[in-house]
Amino acid sequence: MELNETLRSTVKMWGADFWGVAALSLAKKAILDQGGNLVAEYPFAISIGIGLSHSIVDQLPHRDERALAVSYRHEYDVVNQRLDLIASHVSSLLQQHGFRAFPVPASKRIDDQRLCAVFSHKLAAHLAGLGWIGKSCLLITPEAGRRVRWVSVLTDAVLGAIGKPMEERCSTCQECVEICPLRAFTGQPFRDGEPREMRYDASNCDRYFRRMKE
Repeated sequence: MELNETLRSTVKMWGADFWGVAALSLAKKAILDQGGNLVAEYPFAISIGIGLSHSIVDQLPHRDERALAVSYRHEYDVVNQRLDLIASHVSSLLQQHGFRAFPVPASKRIDDQRLCAVFSHKLAAHLAGLGWIGKSCLLITPEAGRRVRWVSVLTDAVLGAIGKPMEERCSTCQECVEICPLRAFTGQPFRDGEPREMRYDASNCDRYFRRMKE
């Protein structure tokens, strides 16, 4: 429990808004399919989140304005950098206590065809009990909705307060589906083991965000 409290105080000191521990055995096949043995061999994940600036996110309906697009990308990049820094500190602490630690970058794609990272941060946050995966395929927290960026540290350290997956609370709400300018979401709820394509056209969304960077 001493290590658990040390890690908790560290992530809070470095500015994290969310923290939890996930047991990954519940999603081992999905983790193996996405990232292979490199990540699937770890039994636990520490999930860490930082909320995005409300003043910027509130303006996303005007996303076609150049100034807003630049501000949003800057906010996104800076928060990702902060998360990676926290993950590095957490990994060092775990190693100092004799445990293995693998920090997964907050936003680094490894597969341009499948448009995915080596590990799903939102899956870890869901398994840690920090929120549920909504119809937008984003992690939704009770406190801040979807306005959170995530990072994960995989480890073999057995920590206290392992979370339990939170039940989906979207019910019949379709707001995220209807507001999407690309109609990229089908409106289907998240189901374990179901292909992402059943809920989300990732390639269409990827092209849109690449245009925003131009």
